[in-house]
Amino acid sequence: MSSSIDRIEKQILLRAPPARVWQALTDARQFGEWFKVKLESDFAVGKRVTGKMTYPGYEGWPFAATVESMEREALFSFRWSPGADPVDDPSAPTTLVEFRLRPTAEGTLLTVVESGFDRIPADKRAEVFRGNEEGWAIQTQNIKTYVEG
Repeated sequence: MSSSIDRIEKQILLRAPPARVWQALTDARQFGEWFKVKLESDFAVGKRVTGKMTYPGYEGWPFAATVESMEREALFSFRWSPGADPVDDPSAPTTLVEFRLRPTAEGTLLTVVESGFDRIPADKRAEVFRGNEEGWAIQTQNIKTYVEG
């Protein structure tokens, strides 16, 4: 688990095959269950996906991400505007979120990387970075519970 001012990286071993982890990441309904968001459409490369958070304390907050890549059972990535207010501001700076899957003897090693925090305005950067670093620690546990349950 390393991080710098521009990048958050979390790794977690999931005792589930890559196919199961891939499904939990890229099926919008399943993603919503562990990530705690109600999405309005499915994921597809180049597509903007929106919805509302269902995470306790953040219920109803808008969610918006544009899918960058979907390499089956290897890489799923999207761009979003962390800390953007409002989330629909097309000029808001984005970060790149990558979910990298690697098969192991025990299951799947999932690496989550969010990068591009240097694009966030300096007055918001530290707060957004801290919040997302904490958020990814929680979300990696959420997907672990989801795919192993």
